[in-house]
Amino acid sequence: MNYLIGIDVGTSSLKTLLLDESGSVVESVSESYPFHNPKPLWSEQDPAHWWKATCLSIKRVMEAGNVSPEAIAGVGLTGQMHGLVLLDREDRVLRPCILWNDQRTAKQCAEITRKVGADRVLQLTGNPVLPGFTAPKIAWVQENEPEIFSRAARFLLPKDYVRFRLSGEHFSDVSDASGTSLLNVGKRTWSEEMCQAIGLKGSFLPELTESPVASATVSAEAARATGLLEGTPIAAGGGDQAAQAVGCGIIGEGIVSATLGTSGVVFAHSDAFRVEPNGRLHAFCHAVPHKWHLMGVMLSAAGSFEWYGNTLGAWEEMEAKSSGSNVFAWLDRQAEKAPAGSEGLLFLPYLSGERTPHPDPQARGVFFGMTLRHRKPHLTRAVLEGITYGMNDSLQLMRNLGLEISEVRASGGGAKSPFWLQMQADIYRSRIVTTNVTEGAAFGAAVLAGVASGLFGDLATAVAKVVKKTGEIDPGPHQAVYADFYPEYRALYPALKDRFASLGQVVEKYF
Repeated sequence: MNYLIGIDVGTSSLKTLLLDESGSVVESVSESYPFHNPKPLWSEQDPAHWWKATCLSIKRVMEAGNVSPEAIAGVGLTGQMHGLVLLDREDRVLRPCILWNDQRTAKQCAEITRKVGADRVLQLTGNPVLPGFTAPKIAWVQENEPEIFSRAARFLLPKDYVRFRLSGEHFSDVSDASGTSLLNVGKRTWSEEMCQAIGLKGSFLPELTESPVASATVSAEAARATGLLEGTPIAAGGGDQAAQAVGCGIIGEGIVSATLGTSGVVFAHSDAFRVEPNGRLHAFCHAVPHKWHLMGVMLSAAGSFEWYGNTLGAWEEMEAKSSGSNVFAWLDRQAEKAPAGSEGLLFLPYLSGERTPHPDPQARGVFFGMTLRHRKPHLTRAVLEGITYGMNDSLQLMRNLGLEISEVRASGGGAKSPFWLQMQADIYRSRIVTTNVTEGAAFGAAVLAGVASGLFGDLATAVAKVVKKTGEIDPGPHQAVYADFYPEYRALYPALKDRFASLGQVVEKYF
């Protein structure tokens, strides 16, 4: 029996998964580590934590699975995107990694956009230059830490630093590189124009490959540190969302994933490079060779439901605990007592600001349309409907770009509730599919390693072998109700946008 290892370099922990050649997860372990916020809006992490966690977790997962190093056919990598790891000429880390959620670079984003032009940036990279992306972080170090940047010889993304420690090689893949603002996403190569905007030369950039390619092998030094066999292939891997999509089987046009975790992500495979004209969707290279993906992100999806359960749903929580039931399952049952459309009560789920389709940190959560008839079940259902309307915003943007959506694959907390699954089918006006995969990005990284090592053949064969449908839900009779209320939901943000900004100024003045 041959096995594959998938490694996901997360923000708060590193996950390592052991997959057998039949596609079954044998073992999965995690190693946690800290990140730091040395100043407001800053977020940093020591890359040494990733390497220590990699060594420990590989040993642990092989020991727990009773698997020898000789049985490992390949290693796949994925992880948090956009992070900046700077190395000197001797490949020593020069400063802590600036993470994806760091927001210090607004000035640099504006300057890069001014130099290149907003329309040209979208044409080249498929996205606006955002504070979380890598290029403005490089520019920030140039401007604010010139003594450090003068010693910088190259940069790597987080998962690619782990590859370097495993192999001694400097590689990245096109899906992860898409989130740097330095890639010509349509051509899948580094963009000279974007690099020139911040004064970068080619030697500063890692070599690029497609995701299911064996870009390196485990070195003798890393073999001693991890217990792996020297020469074990290492797949190029992918950014976390692209790898997770591979693990869910999103490798053909028309198949979309909707992940309702704390945040919400809508991910669509695209055979062509499509760019949303206003940059409201991310357009990245997919982990599928020579394909692309579109992605919309809600900042507070199931997180809105959690807030509601913990705040306005406090009495249900007490009753749920006393009856031994899960509070969110209890809230689901409460929502079912209200009719579709919640008798005109609408909820805007912008509790953390918003990203898609309204990139507005000042956006706020709102209950709208409340009357004396509304009770707790109406509020509960309105929250679920508002979250699902928000996810549907991304689907509509994708359809507007010419994507024909044949099915939506649900995952995350929203896939555990039959009631919410049916609501998604009704609001999305699409068949909802659930699958056997629950392991996320590390699973997809292992699948990519299976292709890179030759164990699984091509990616389509691999996905057909390991990803199985477990359920299908078709739209029901409530879709007409939601079709009428959805435009009312869509009209609320434009009507309130200026008020959100004004309220934010008042709040900042007093709080």
